[in-house]
Amino acid sequence: MDYDGMFDKAIDALREERRYRVFTELRRHAGEFPKATRFLEDGSEQDVTIWCSNDYLGMGQHPKVLDAIKQATDTYGAGAGGTRNISGNTHMICELERELADLHRKEAALVFTSGFVSNDATLSTLGKLLPGCVILSDELNHASMIDGVRHSGCEKIIFRHNDVRDLEEKLKKIAPSRPKVIAFESVYSMDGDIAPIRDFCDLARAYNAMTYLDEVHAVGLYGPRGGGVAEREGLMDRIDIIEGTLGKAFGVVGGFISAKRNIVDAIRSYAKGFIFTTTLSPVMSAGALASVRHLKSSRIERAIHQERAATLKQLLSDAGLPILPSVTHIVPLMVYDAELCKQASDMLLDEYGIYIQPINYPTVPRGLERLRITPSPFHDDTMMAELVSALTDIWGRLGLRQAA
Repeated sequence: MDYDGMFDKAIDALREERRYRVFTELRRHAGEFPKATRFLEDGSEQDVTIWCSNDYLGMGQHPKVLDAIKQATDTYGAGAGGTRNISGNTHMICELERELADLHRKEAALVFTSGFVSNDATLSTLGKLLPGCVILSDELNHASMIDGVRHSGCEKIIFRHNDVRDLEEKLKKIAPSRPKVIAFESVYSMDGDIAPIRDFCDLARAYNAMTYLDEVHAVGLYGPRGGGVAEREGLMDRIDIIEGTLGKAFGVVGGFISAKRNIVDAIRSYAKGFIFTTTLSPVMSAGALASVRHLKSSRIERAIHQERAATLKQLLSDAGLPILPSVTHIVPLMVYDAELCKQASDMLLDEYGIYIQPINYPTVPRGLERLRITPSPFHDDTMMAELVSALTDIWGRLGLRQAA
């Protein structure tokens, strides 16, 4: 059996499709976000500016977060000691769960090791706990949600992206007596659009369905206290389960759900992705707790973040560069070709010290490749001018499509 040949063939296929991915080795500089150092293969180093981080607010570098992590290391040590059913709950993670429940005005919250795990574990368990359940999933839901639905083993129905009419047509065909879960995201991270949450909630009420909302790209960023789009629109009480991450706007690592106490207890008691995984360390829990508490009381980061995103969109648009219309902080710059997208990314990094990873299939459909830009409160006017100038030069040299 030629095992090596099979692996080589799989990698060769990616190279032939021009979507083989290379991960750049970087060292972020504490307190100097978005600056970093790139390590090259020849042993040399290069100063770079990161433009594609999901640490949207730079909270991974915030003094309160760093101080909390340092203090927790001295107080608790590094690790959690195992799964929670073996090692118990660390005090810090309990504090974090209470803070997250309060953030979303829910009775309880449960922390997982990542946002992927929280989606996969919760959705897969929901489908098993609700006899005859049907999960209706937006066609552009994240891979973690898709996996969760698949692993649930229950019937799944895919509805067109953000299409209220299509969702209702599919709900009509399901027997009223069957349990139903409508699963969707608030902010979709590749196009930067927002789900019609109120309309979906209205359908859930009309057809007796539960609502499951992924706020991964919205928690910390939207709402008076950073509770997400549902908080901003006054809809948190109409969502049965709100899922989020601690690894993006909150700047640390981990995922969570918040819901009624009995729902959280059921997931805690049955979800394999929770039961059989070493829990988040008290060190990371402390950092996340400090970040959540800070963003619940401080709005300045969110205000500057929105201004920076709007400013960059205008600059790119004025330069004739093809950005997708986006009502959020996500700035998708369209390339429409996998090979050219990788080439543009490499040129930005090698020639200008600007780091933006190419986005291609399966993250986006073939032919819709892009550079996904995520400005932060720390990307100043000089950095933006340098970025627009570099992109304009590269677009001309590669003959890339201009804005319509």
